[in-house]
Order: sequence, then structure tokens, then C-alpha cells
Amino acid sequence: MKALIITGLLSVFIFASVSCSNKAEAKSADAKTEEGGVIYLNKDTFKKEVFDYEANKEWKYNGKVPAILDFYADWCGPCRQLAPVLDKMQKEYKGKIQVFKVDTEKEKELAGIFGIRSLPTIVFIPVDGEPQAAMGFRPQADLEKMVKEILKVEKE
Repeated sequence: MKALIITGLLSVFIFASVSCSNKAEAKSADAKTEEGGVIYLNKDTFKKEVFDYEANKEWKYNGKVPAILDFYADWCGPCRQLAPVLDKMQKEYKGKIQVFKVDTEKEKELAGIFGIRSLPTIVFIPVDGEPQAAMGFRPQADLEKMVKEILKVEKE
């Protein structure tokens, strides 16, 4: 059954080859950085906040607002470049989107289940519908375009 779940989820994500290298700031695995801020996830908080892949066969996002999910590692240079961009976007879109981060070095199971092969991997999760992934560093303008097109959220 777990294999079916994994296979189904893997088909949801788009894979591409992009080289990686560096880190986003380490934070508590299950705490917000500030009220309404970026949320760092571990396996348990991922299942609660994003998707309980052990209990569900089909994708069902648990959040109330669209999300950006950043799979990163501390050693990944492009991940370090992306971190302040996502922090800024979390503030600029406050209440309209939620940015989640998963440290792939600490959460190897999550990285494996979702087939993360390139860092950073950025997953755009609409409230309804299938998530879409992008690999590698993206400038804020590109991320904002994806938020508008995929998540259907406008910046005010």
C-alpha cells in the first residue's frame, strides 16, 4: 500500500535535473519562525500541515491557503539564495499563501517519498488541485508568476 501511495505521489511531481548545493537557515523542525512566518516541517508536522501520505492514497492538501513547499539542504548554495526570497514572499503574501520548508538532510524519508533529486525543489500546492514542482533557484519575479498562475493568488 505504501508503494502505491509513493508511486501515486511521484506522478504528481515534475522532475528535472538541476545541480544543487547549499542551505537555508536551520530552524526548529516544527515551529514557525514568527507569527505568520515560514514553517519548518518534520515528518509528523508534514503529515498534519500538508499531506498525510500514510493515511491517504490520493493527494489531499490539508492546508487552508495555497502553499509553497521548499525542499532544501544546508549545503545547497541555490537553497541559501532562495531562503530570503521565500521569507520575503511569506511576508508580502501574508495570509494568502503559506511557505513550508523541509530539510532533506534531516527528513530523508520525506525527500525519498517525494523523489527529491534536485535542490532546491519548490512545490506549488493549490488548495484544490494537484501540486506542481520546479527545480533550482528561481528569482522572486518568476516565483510570483507561478504563485499567480498555479496558486491563483494575486499580490496586493
